[in-house]
Amino acid sequence: MTLRLPSPGGGSRTYTPRSEPARLAAGGAPLASRTVFSAAHVVADPYADIGPDAPAAVDWDATLAFRRHLWSHGLGVAEAMDTAQRGMGLDWAGAAELIRRSAAEAKAVGGRIACGVGTDQLTPATGGSLDAVRAAYEEQLALVEETGSQAILMASRALAATAKSPDDYLAVYAHLLRQATEPVVLHWLGPMFDPALEGYWGSTDLDAATETFLQVIAEHPDKVDGVKISLLDARREIELRRRLPKGVRCYTGDDFHYPELIAGDERGFSHALLGIFDPLGPLAAEAVRVLDTGDTKGFRELLDPTVELSRHLFQPPTRFYKTGVVFLAWLAGHQDHFAMVGGLQSARSLPHLARAYELADGLGLFPDPAVAEARMTSLLSVYGVDQ
Repeated sequence: MTLRLPSPGGGSRTYTPRSEPARLAAGGAPLASRTVFSAAHVVADPYADIGPDAPAAVDWDATLAFRRHLWSHGLGVAEAMDTAQRGMGLDWAGAAELIRRSAAEAKAVGGRIACGVGTDQLTPATGGSLDAVRAAYEEQLALVEETGSQAILMASRALAATAKSPDDYLAVYAHLLRQATEPVVLHWLGPMFDPALEGYWGSTDLDAATETFLQVIAEHPDKVDGVKISLLDARREIELRRRLPKGVRCYTGDDFHYPELIAGDERGFSHALLGIFDPLGPLAAEAVRVLDTGDTKGFRELLDPTVELSRHLFQPPTRFYKTGVVFLAWLAGHQDHFAMVGGLQSARSLPHLARAYELADGLGLFPDPAVAEARMTSLLSVYGVDQ
């Protein structure tokens, strides 16, 4: 059977879905040469009678089932990050519940988990001082540590709006790192993912911002497990990781250049903490197991073909990549509907989603291609595209 898919420039084209998925069974040896986290999405409750500005209604069973899926393939879960619509539909109360539930599930199944620590309980009225920012961070850090999870110190919109200089960033992060009981991951999220983070680390000049970021780490290397870099700039990430203190890891958050950054070079490599590993989880795990054998070429042969899909999902406005991630989870059978908290399923066009389906199907990402085809057909029908 062929499908008639809408084209970005208007009109339509035909596509013949594949009939067999890639063979990517759960299990297998633990990942050894790289530490790999998938930032995971949340599954909305489609029956909740709420508006787009109401607190998120989450389908907890489906949300936790997806995390078990990632753990079954040997991946770690990066919880309550921007992939989980943190600050785009999921508020701090929802994120706190997500952290508690996911951390308990991780303990039950022996899965690795790290959780986002931010300041999103603040409002413009309450977040106008550095003291308020510090207190908000401390509240979230305490909750994450109480669950036994590793903490990821996320970039803060409130800090970006309040800080007057690089020294303010140095002071806030120094305070938090002294408070942390275990080494944390520092997250530098670029403005392409969140425009409110423009000028983070005290400057819109990325060279100057990098120096401040490195100073934070250099002053507290024993409290920094690693850094997650999400700037979509491979050259800058490589230069930064070469300057990290010994023992501090670089976790790539570059959804455009991840195969080359994870493969590395003669002077080092990046680990991974990626939103694209939500839909790519089983394939990414298989690729890293190949890399564990020393077969860099085989690793690249598996992962390089996925970059076209990733670049498509993360095309501007990049922050709406979550829509494509959830769409693919629906097509893959990980949830029964294509609904998102905050109604974000409407953030991408039908031609965009059709191309995502086509690329993912070509990679064999759908465990049951017939289910994915039927669901794609139903979506096309809703939009008036008859087959």
